[in-house]
Amino acid sequence: MTRVSLRLRAATDADEPLLFEVYAASRAAEMAQTSWTPEQQFAFVAMQHRAQAAAYRERHPDGRFLVVERDGTGIGRLYLARLDGGELRVLDIALLPAWCGKGIGSALLRAVFAFADAEHSMVSLHVEAWNPAMRLYARLGFVEAARNDVHVRMERAAAVAATGPIS
Repeated sequence: MTRVSLRLRAATDADEPLLFEVYAASRAAEMAQTSWTPEQQFAFVAMQHRAQAAAYRERHPDGRFLVVERDGTGIGRLYLARLDGGELRVLDIALLPAWCGKGIGSALLRAVFAFADAEHSMVSLHVEAWNPAMRLYARLGFVEAARNDVHVRMERAAAVAATGPIS
């Protein structure tokens, strides 16, 4: 059995082509539903990518914007932010399509859980209601906390020590 080496590192300006590729892949199914030309689709996705990146960094200046690497090659992104009250928010987790369904997303979220649990923090995220990743999140212990017409807020409570509170 071959061991897969995953690494997280801070995203830099040099990662912009990869980050755009990951974002564009996450919007491919949506773009396939339009009657737009490839050029129109590219322009729209590029504009949305820039807007999303700017909004994340403006709203979460202390956020962690990470590139996911497998054996030294960039394959995705993981964006995290600490919210008021200590909650750890997964702003975004996305992999290039070739790396989906291989357990990498689960491994990344388990690493996030370990970090959050060490600090006794809840982990939360928002996901589109039709996104198949909801099944993964539920399998990993997230529960639905709120819903609107588009998004579902999911939360995973911090793990509690098996011995219970200290008395």
